[in-house]
Order: sequence, then C-alpha cells, then structure tokens
Amino acid sequence: MFYKFRFGSIYSFAYIDTSKCPLLNSISDIKLNLKHCIKHLVIGMKIKNFIVLLFLMFFTLKNFATHIVGGEIYYDCLGNNNYKITLKIYRDCNSFTDFDRPASIGVYDATNSLFTTLNLYLEKVTKIPPILNNCYSTSVNVCVEEGIYTTTVALPPRAGGYSLSYQRCCRNADILNITNADEVGATYQIHILDSTIVQCNSTPRYVNFPPLFICAGAPLSFDHSATDPDGDSLFYEICDPFEGADKNNPQPNPPSAPPYLPVNYNSPYTGSYPMNSSPILAINKKTGLLTGTPRMIGRWVVGVCVSEYRKGKLLTTNKRDFQFNVVNCETPTASIPKQTLFCNGYQVDFSQSSSNSTDYLWNFGDTTTVADTSIMKTPTWMYPSAGTYTVTLIANPRTICADTAYSTFQIQPLLKPEFIVPPAQCLNKNIFNFMAGGSFVGNGSFKWDFGASASPTVANLPAVDSVIFNTEGNHLVTLTVTENGCTKSVTDTINILPLPKANYRANSDTACNLQPVYFTDNSTGTPPLGYRWSFGDGTTSTEKSPVHIYKAAGTYLTSLIVNTENGCLDTFSMPTLLAVYALPVAGFNVTPKDTSIFYPTVNMIDTSKGAVKCNIDWGDGTTSKCDTLHHYALPGKYKLRQIVVNAAGCYDTAYSEIIIHPEFLFWVPNAFTPENSDGINDVFKPKLIGVHDYKFMVFNRWGDKIFETTDREMGWDGYAKGELCKQDVYVYKIIFKDDVHLQSHEYIGKVILVK
Repeated sequence: MFYKFRFGSIYSFAYIDTSKCPLLNSISDIKLNLKHCIKHLVIGMKIKNFIVLLFLMFFTLKNFATHIVGGEIYYDCLGNNNYKITLKIYRDCNSFTDFDRPASIGVYDATNSLFTTLNLYLEKVTKIPPILNNCYSTSVNVCVEEGIYTTTVALPPRAGGYSLSYQRCCRNADILNITNADEVGATYQIHILDSTIVQCNSTPRYVNFPPLFICAGAPLSFDHSATDPDGDSLFYEICDPFEGADKNNPQPNPPSAPPYLPVNYNSPYTGSYPMNSSPILAINKKTGLLTGTPRMIGRWVVGVCVSEYRKGKLLTTNKRDFQFNVVNCETPTASIPKQTLFCNGYQVDFSQSSSNSTDYLWNFGDTTTVADTSIMKTPTWMYPSAGTYTVTLIANPRTICADTAYSTFQIQPLLKPEFIVPPAQCLNKNIFNFMAGGSFVGNGSFKWDFGASASPTVANLPAVDSVIFNTEGNHLVTLTVTENGCTKSVTDTINILPLPKANYRANSDTACNLQPVYFTDNSTGTPPLGYRWSFGDGTTSTEKSPVHIYKAAGTYLTSLIVNTENGCLDTFSMPTLLAVYALPVAGFNVTPKDTSIFYPTVNMIDTSKGAVKCNIDWGDGTTSKCDTLHHYALPGKYKLRQIVVNAAGCYDTAYSEIIIHPEFLFWVPNAFTPENSDGINDVFKPKLIGVHDYKFMVFNRWGDKIFETTDREMGWDGYAKGELCKQDVYVYKIIFKDDVHLQSHEYIGKVILVK
C-alpha cells in the first residue's frame, strides 16, 4: 500500500508492505518498523537526503498530528434555559498530542454569529478495551482513549436557537477513504432548538463506541443504537462526517462558524459507502444495528447520524464519526495432541493445542454413559475398562466459527513398576535385597539392571537377594516391566557409603601432668561423624576435638575410632607414646610488700623447686629473671606472677601482691645554664613525684608563651622558635594534681637563664 507524506512543498510516497505491517497505528509504529515495512521510497531529491527526509517527516507529523479517531457532542436540558453540555472525544493513544485542556466549543446563533465560547475541562479519560468477536483474535496493537468533557451553561431564548461546535485536527495519516487524512480534522456539532418550537429538549446520545478492531472477511454486527432522555423516536443512517480545523490551526478557538463541509472521500468511497465491504456497511434505521462484511484491511472513517422525532417532527441530529480498524484475524482451530502415554491406567488427563478459542466441548467416547462430556479446557476422564476410544473436541461450540478435532486413544491397565530403595550401607559390608512393586498385572517379564559395579549385574526375577556393590558412591538400579504390549521402567539410586578415615594430632608429643593436652580431629568421612577417644589412662571421650588432663606422669597410648551415621568406622592410633612429665613447683618471696613511692624498690627471692628457668612479671608491664630487685615508677597495687619451667618444658606459676602508696613531692630550680653544654644544669625541669594531669609552661617578660609540655620527663632547653633565648629572667607556670589527695595545684615562679 502506498502512503503519502508531505514535507513543506515536497510530497513523498512510501510503499508499506502490509504483510509485515498489516496496520500502522501511529508514527511511532512507522519508526519502529521502518526497515521491515518501507520497501520503496520515491521522492523529489537524492537518496543521500533520505535520512534528513525521514527526520523531517517525523518532525512534521509530531507537531501537527493529534490522531482524532471519533467523537460526538450532546446536551441535557436542566430547565430555566440551563443546559449540561457533554463532549466525547476519542484519540489514538500513540498520538503525539494529548487531549485539549480545555476544549473550546463555539456557540453560534441562527445567523451563524458567535454568541459565546465555552471552555470545557477534561473530567475523565478511559482506555477503550479492544474487544473482538469470540471467534477471532489478532496481534495488532491499537489503543484508543475516550476523553469526556462537560460544562453547564445558561443560554437565553433566541429565535432559531443555537449551534454548538467543536473542531480538532487531525486524523491518522493512513486512513484509506479520506483524501489527505492527516491534514483533515473533524467537526462535532449539535443544535439547541428555539424554545418556541420545543421547551427544554435533550438530545440523543450513543450507548457504545464501535469495536477498535473488525476482522477482514468476518461479518460485522454492532449495536450502534442511542438513547434519548425524552423518549423521542430515533432514526439512524450512515452519513458524511464533517471536516474541520487543519494543521495550520489544529485547535481553533473559537471554532469556525457553520455551515460545515463534509470530508472529501477518495473514490470510490462516499458517505453511504464509506469502506470496502461486501455486503456494504448498513445500519438499521430503527434499531441502529450496524452490519456489513469488511474486505480490505486498513483504517476507515465512518459517520453515523441519529435523528430524534417528536410527533413526526424532526428535532435534532447527533452526528458521530469514528475510525474502523480492519485487521487480519485468526480463526479458531481445535486440536488434540496425539496420545503419547500408554498403560497409564484408566484415568486420562487430556490436553489440547487449540488456538483462538475460549469455549470448548469434549466428548470422551465412553459409550457406557452419556455424562462423558466436559467444557473444561484440560479435563480428566476415568474410563471403565481397557479399550479403544474416539475423543472429540469442539472449539467455540454453538458458534458460526466452531471447529472440531478427533483423536483415538488406547486405554490400557496402569503399568507403574516401583521398588523400595534400601537404606545406604557401608562399602565393606553391603548386601541388598530387591523386590519389584508398584502397579502391574504380573503376566509379563521383569528385568533388573544393577550396573557394572554390582554382583550380579542383572536379574530376571521379581525378587533378587544378596546384591553386593564393590565401589562407593551412587549406583543406578533400573527395573523394567513389560506386559500387555506396554513397557515401563523405573530407576532409582542405591548409595554405597565410603568408609571414614580416622586421623588426629596432639598439640605436642610430650605433655605435663595437670596441664591440658589438645587433641585435634583430622578425620574425613560422610558427616555427621561419631568419635570414641581412648587416652591410655582409662578415660575416654566422644567429643570431636577433646582436651584431656593427665593426673600422673608416665607414657600413654592414645587412639580414635571414627564412625559414620550408618555404622561405617575406622581406627587410628598415634605411632608414638605420649610422654607426660611431672610439673615443677613455683614459689618466691618479695620484700617489702607494702611501701611508699618514696621507697619503691622491692627484692624478689626465688624458692621454686625442680625448675631450670624462672621469670617474674612485676605487674607494671615489665618482666625479668628471678632473684632480683625492682623499682616501681608509680604508686599502685601490683600483682606479681612467677613462671618456672623444668627441663621437660612443664611450667608452674605462683602469685603475690605489692602495694606502692602514693606520695607527693615537688621541687623547681631557680636557674639553669643551657649554653655551656657541660651536661650539668643544661635543662630547666621541675622534679615531681606522685602527680598526674601535669602541664608545664614558660613565658618571657612580655607574657608570650615560649614553651609548653605535658611530659614530666621533658624540660625547657632555653630555645624558642629554633633560637637560644637571651640571658634573662623568665616566668614558669606548673599545673598538676597530686596522687595523694587528688587536689589541683598551680605554681608560678621565676627562673634565670644564664649564658
């Protein structure tokens, strides 16, 4: 099909392959399907301008197309010259432009002069469901939204009444029956009668919007009837839609004045023959039933008028137009897959591969009953006995598009062999017995296949005893039963458990009595594993990695037995005996145990026995060998610990406690000589004992701070900013808290720097 596009003053024609693009819904469809749809493009320019041309095409359509697909306008008389106006507009969801917000309606008097302009605001937007006849389905995607506008207006009585008009551009470019459809808009008009003719009349309005799809070659039967609030007689006819608005002024405000011209049809189409159909599209004048059979896919604009009569006198006419989308549809097909399961018993679960169907009627061919039918999509039926049955499936029964399929089913007794899988056994002592079970008559043959690792490997009896497997792991066992022409097999897995491997280590080949020996399990095997430890001294344990304390020196043989949950086990013993040695005896004296920080030196005397090595931890972060003096730098309570070791590496510990009471002492020199570097009195540093929160500062005679520290071991070397200060008198300030009374102290004094 050829489509025409305009770019300014240039016209282009593109051939669209409708077999691949049966219906282009919007410009976005053309973009997405361009490489598949456009086979030939004839334009008045060079091929190298093709891309630019396409861009201009999409840009032009994007700015002007609104894709109006139908609409109508009607009103309700509310009394006292008040009217409720309702405007319904239908648009393509893929349109580049949304509904008008607001929609402008022109109100014209009998002389076609503008009386006023109404701005109607969008109240509701609803997506129209794409309903098709149950007989058909399509993959074409068309989306239409209905926008509803309402307002209430007071119109004073006027000779000749009023005309209400709404105009909007444009329609879809690929409409087949209208010339230059993408440049043609629509006009929806209704007339308000002169009150001298009829008092307070309400106009008819349509009940349903036509289906978004109709199928090519399928009869159409659509109720296009309207209702009238006043109960007036209604008369229906197919009529010419009005054109209105254009791309240059797509939303006229106000709309142009009446009268309005009908759309210009492409030959051979007219208002009474608006689309390719046979029989032609027709509407019942009394019922509004729209009938016909479309013959050509594409988009078509159709107009329908409903006129109201009272006592034989014409009052008003509501003209609505809409867009029919004629598409290729698929017809229903009934299909029953061929039988693939035999000897499954008398119950059959039926499936189907029908297409384009929603309703079904099954007949299972069971002549023993008249109840062998179902309307389910995938039913189940229990046959009374074995035999051959003809199954029938009707897709969309009791419709003009019903389709029927037949299939023959062979029903035989259930054949379902089974066997009980024995529990897993250990490799070194496995032996299995097998018995055929499940569902079978028993008049056929049996075959067991145990695999190449079994003895025996095969058997032909229902029961087989004493089957032994010679390798660990999973082994497939298959039972096959053949009877009544059917063969069924069942396969399951026999598990031969591997033996565990016992192994462990101790943290040392030697140990000390009354001190822990750590045994670490290194065994492997299928978890969970069980443990039986023997420590050689008559005691045992079932822990995975136990800790054991020997109470006497000597040599001991240790061992471990590991077992799996199924009873598979292994034993391991240490290749050497575990030697356990006696402990040394720690002991020491320390004096004094209670002293002050002024006398912080204590003496430690070793009294241990059987030791070759002795160390003392003084509790202040320092250690030393035994039999020595120790000086404490700070008051406090200290816990001493002695560690002695014998020749076998066994150790013992002893403890004691020392208290160093705090004392408070403070002394500051009054001069120092930093420059002579004789090592005597080179640094100005206070002497403090028993203090904390210490801060020491030095200032020059102008009050500038030239030195500061919180380190009690750090003094002032006479330098400031990298240079030695001159000989002078300097002020110091010392702040601290004493350890005895925990009181704060502040001392300010002078010191002489002598060069």
